Amino acid sequence: MITKPEILSPAGDMECLNSALNFGADAVFLAGKMFGMRSAPQNFDNAQLKQACELAHKKGSKIYVACNILPHNNELEYLPDFLSYAQECGVDALIIADLGIMEAAKKYAPKVDLHISTQAGVTNYATANVLYNMGAKRVVLAREIPLDEIAQMRAKIPKELEIECFVHGAMCVSFSGRCLISSYMTGRDANHGDCAQPCRWKYHLFEENREGQFFPVEETGDGTYLYNSRDMCMIEHIPELVKAGVSSFKIEGRAKSAYYTAVTTNAYRHALDDYIAEGDIYTLKPWIREELEKISHREYNTGFYFNHEPGQVTDNGGYIRKYDAVAVCEECIDDTTAIISQRNKFLVGDTLDVLPPSGIPFNIKCISLQNEMGEYVQSAPHPTQRLTMKCDATVPQGSVIRKKRI
Repeated sequence: MITKPEILSPAGDMECLNSALNFGADAVFLAGKMFGMRSAPQNFDNAQLKQACELAHKKGSKIYVACNILPHNNELEYLPDFLSYAQECGVDALIIADLGIMEAAKKYAPKVDLHISTQAGVTNYATANVLYNMGAKRVVLAREIPLDEIAQMRAKIPKELEIECFVHGAMCVSFSGRCLISSYMTGRDANHGDCAQPCRWKYHLFEENREGQFFPVEETGDGTYLYNSRDMCMIEHIPELVKAGVSSFKIEGRAKSAYYTAVTTNAYRHALDDYIAEGDIYTLKPWIREELEKISHREYNTGFYFNHEPGQVTDNGGYIRKYDAVAVCEECIDDTTAIISQRNKFLVGDTLDVLPPSGIPFNIKCISLQNEMGEYVQSAPHPTQRLTMKCDATVPQGSVIRKKRI
């Protein structure tokens, strides 16, 4: 019997959390102001963490808190209060990489499930079983593990021990994210969530006696991107992931936008639900695959799941951007009128692409725009400006509105 995996979505702030919940996440992973492996997003203060748990639980979803840095001695004194408060808030699980934090969590948050972070580098069933015996409810596998080995692991660990795997998002050039390049080059510690991503920078070689004379590493114009990993996308391989015994489909991206969270959550939600409903006759609907082209991303690949390394993008370090998120619908007034909050510029007369909370995208035409003073305007040039939009279809509250780049 197939056990339906959960869709686990990222949230770097409250807007991202709401996007994840509105578009179908079974669980959301986020971090407090300390101990999380992403320092770039706003993250959640104590009051927001409690609010996040309340919002998620009201929708039947779970909250997992990343507590997965590799801490230094001077950080440990703050750990007991943080763990106790997480339990008080109703956090469903803590994501942990360090054995000291794991032991502290069992003492100060004994009612909270323990998930072992990908930072721990779990690659085999023996390690998974040891962690289970130490109290782990779930292991988040190293991203370097192929699907056939995941299936082998599933057969050799207790059925109660869950397996979580990344299915979408940025890949790290170093094993399980254990990287020192940023620390060496910028002083920013990747293992404390402060990576400067020097793996994405452009590099040259030069010979010591020819200072200032650069030699491209490859014949690619003015340089090359030595370490620049592709992005993972497993949307076309939902059946293989389920059959391998993956318990949770994890979408990377706590430093990314609410728009990214909405689109990726929605795509994997629909693909997984379709597969569970259709079984062996399942085929991925083209619109689901197309949705993942509407977010900013690097070239896609399937990571290490099929026994080969993904390789790097050596001729550029940039993203592929085909669409812009231009607005969010705050309120549906009637069949053709919506109150929107603007995100990027668009014009009266534009054809816009709407992603509603139901998850099935459709197009509309913007017929007119009025600002907050009731004046008709021809464009929406100001970020977060509230506008009344007339269009030729109903735009449900919570919809994300996009525009295709020309």
